[in-house]
Amino acid sequence: MLKIIPLGGLGEIGLNMMLIEYDDTIIVIDAGLMFPEDYMFGVDYVIPDMDYIRANKARIAAIILTHAHEDHIGALPYLLREVNVPVYGTGFTLGLLRHKLDEHGLLTAALLREISPRSPITIPPFEIEFIRVNHSVVDGMGLSITTPAGRIVHTGDFKLSPANIKEMDTDVARFEALGEEGVLALLSDSTNVEKDGCAVSDEVVGQTFERIITKSAGRVFVALFASNIARIQQVVDIIKSKNRKIIFNGRSIELSVKTAIDLNMLHIPHGMTVDISEIDDYPPDEMLIMTTGSQGEPMSALTRMSTGMHKHIQVVKGDTVILSSKFIPGNEKAIAKIINNLFRKGADVIYEKISAIHVSGHAFRDELKTMINLTMPDYFIPIHGEYRHLFHHAQLAEEAGIPKDHILLAENGQVIEFDSDGGRINGSVPTSRILVDGKGIGDVGRSVLKERRLLSEEGLVVVTLALDEETGFVVYGPEITSRGFVFESETGHIIEDAKCVILEIIEEVSILDPAHRIETMRKKIHRALKEYFTFTMKRRPVILPFILQV
Repeated sequence: MLKIIPLGGLGEIGLNMMLIEYDDTIIVIDAGLMFPEDYMFGVDYVIPDMDYIRANKARIAAIILTHAHEDHIGALPYLLREVNVPVYGTGFTLGLLRHKLDEHGLLTAALLREISPRSPITIPPFEIEFIRVNHSVVDGMGLSITTPAGRIVHTGDFKLSPANIKEMDTDVARFEALGEEGVLALLSDSTNVEKDGCAVSDEVVGQTFERIITKSAGRVFVALFASNIARIQQVVDIIKSKNRKIIFNGRSIELSVKTAIDLNMLHIPHGMTVDISEIDDYPPDEMLIMTTGSQGEPMSALTRMSTGMHKHIQVVKGDTVILSSKFIPGNEKAIAKIINNLFRKGADVIYEKISAIHVSGHAFRDELKTMINLTMPDYFIPIHGEYRHLFHHAQLAEEAGIPKDHILLAENGQVIEFDSDGGRINGSVPTSRILVDGKGIGDVGRSVLKERRLLSEEGLVVVTLALDEETGFVVYGPEITSRGFVFESETGHIIEDAKCVILEIIEEVSILDPAHRIETMRKKIHRALKEYFTFTMKRRPVILPFILQV
């Protein structure tokens, strides 16, 4: 029996991880992370639950990577701590992965295997062929996985519109040939299924960039995703004839550029790149700065420029700033803050909502339908998207002629089975989201998030008190300190009245045996202050009583 088990990416944007299982062999496709949602206070990022992988680690044979975005490779360091098996990917994907693994101390033990498009690899009983797809990162791949039960085609993240770098166009001919050979199931990217038509061509963005750069009399700043090598090449090609130098600023973009140059994927004329320390050595109309921070990341180079905190660069009147990326949901406020700050400094800011300076890396509806028509699958499985995306993609597949009972609309953890009787969703495996907070992996749960939410909304009250161990009399306190709760100088009576509440409780319980006195007093103080603050302030701060016996 052939099984497809999604552990992430079916029900959310990001967190992509999928298992393909036949008998005693499992291959893992991608291992991505997701950035925290608003309620995940203090969490750095989210990774898929790997309990099923731990339970079946002896059967894991390989990890297959489709491309280098964080939502597809970000969880690799955590996965490789569980199973150290060969990792297959293209040159650019593995290039960025090496640096990530090195940071985690895992590079020397990692088994990295570089692949090429249309060159199959065999991991019995699977044969896997990588197929070039156009996406917003170079070296994106779709997959053809030949299994004893039939061929699975996994599109990866893709679009069909032409790429800026011709060699990165989606290999439509190969997808069509696979359709003619026969496809059991198509697993297709659902991210942009809500958008009609086709994705805008990169050529349109190039024309917009050229127009903006040509009319800019001062410095030009371009903020974009660090891995968008095609866009970087596009900008480099535009400024060749405009006598502008280029500075790359930001650790991630410097790493991506170096990796792409080493792999001969990015071509920058000799002498065009200058160091950031030389920024004042050239007139403003001869300088272009390419940087990170298009999503409002707090410590990014662009954020520091917008607040005047950058060590080398100060944005001034006459500068032009281009944010060449879409606003990812959840980041709108942070991005708007940067834009407002840049406008205050006199810069002209150009972003997606007012100009065509970004195109999506994901296929629109017409392209998604074309992929279905090219591959002509027996079964269709929508992947990569929130549930509404998967639902709409399932409807689109039905419009394209796939029978409704051959469209398998699955979510994370659900097991998709194929055997001689066909395909179906049957059962599930445990799956969830694991929160990573600093060096803590999975130790932040619902209760901790609830406490953090309460601290952020209601504040903190700390009670400090010392008692004589023999008599139970107060020798220090009660001292009350609050943070994020009330402004004590203006509501001093609230705090003083709270002390009276505590003293009443001390009188009640101080005569108890010392062995039980502290715990009883702590519980009563907590309950009494909770009721008191709710009654007087209509608020429920986190209350921490600290009681000592001396």
